[in-house]
Amino acid sequence: MSSLAESTNKAMDKELKASSKAEAKRLKQEAKIKKKYSKARKGVFHREKQLNRSAAGNGILFFFMIFCGIFMALPLVILVNNALKPLDEIFQYPQSIFVKNPTFDNFKDLFVVMSDSWVPFSRYIFNTIIITGFGTVGHVIIASLAAYPLAKHKFPGKTVIFGLVVLSMMFSYNVTQIPNYMIISYLGMNNTYLAVIIPPWQYGMGLYLMKQFMEQIPDSLRESANLDGAREFTVFWKIFMPNVKPAWLTLGILQFQQMWGNTGSMYLRSEKLKPMQFALQQIAGGGAARAGVACAVAFVIALVPITFFLICQSQIIETMTSSGMKE
Repeated sequence: MSSLAESTNKAMDKELKASSKAEAKRLKQEAKIKKKYSKARKGVFHREKQLNRSAAGNGILFFFMIFCGIFMALPLVILVNNALKPLDEIFQYPQSIFVKNPTFDNFKDLFVVMSDSWVPFSRYIFNTIIITGFGTVGHVIIASLAAYPLAKHKFPGKTVIFGLVVLSMMFSYNVTQIPNYMIISYLGMNNTYLAVIIPPWQYGMGLYLMKQFMEQIPDSLRESANLDGAREFTVFWKIFMPNVKPAWLTLGILQFQQMWGNTGSMYLRSEKLKPMQFALQQIAGGGAARAGVACAVAFVIALVPITFFLICQSQIIETMTSSGMKE
């Protein structure tokens, strides 16, 4: 019995040694494979790191961005410098970009001309605020209301309606100017604020932008709100509008810039209804003697939309870079 037990123990010891050797060999092979893999990964990452951190590439990209920035800022620089130039520098040839003897005489002359107007200039400013404010807010609200069913509801003719909206964006304002005038005249709104405020409400760009953003919001939010008893307008106003805030803020900024430059000369005949831009353009159109005033007028007209854009530019960047919500 003792010899049988000893032989059994020896056999078990041999099996354990063999299994331990095999395990050690396997672990050694795995270690070699991991080492090779880590070296390969390190080599790839090193090459990527060298590629991404190329000093020459970064330098070229940096100077290219500087050139583009200067090129885009050049019109604004010229605008500001021309407004501060005296008349002799304005008529100087060749023209210089930067002012040599800055002066505020152009703005003083502009103030004097505005003071001589038989309609108080404050009236022009009031008209501009009314037209720009109601035109911007109305366009944002109507575009959002129209975009909601197109983005989140199914009904006959939905594709056709959206196709017509996209098609309308292909026509310039000059093409639709005469039909718009005929419609405004037929409705009896000529020579009123409504003639300038209502036509911008139907621009297709706003509807297109809002629809694209609303489509990115999950349907589960609307369905959950409907199960809780919320009506469609409540879902639109309290769920969709807050979630697409960057989109409608961007739309408001773009529409504000467009409405700010609207002179309303096609529909408005009464001097008491005309906006500030119309009055400033009339002042600037006084010939060579008012060349300095014209430069000051251009600066004043551009100042408000540029300032408004700089304040709200983060919303535009967020709109362009946002990928929306996904289920």
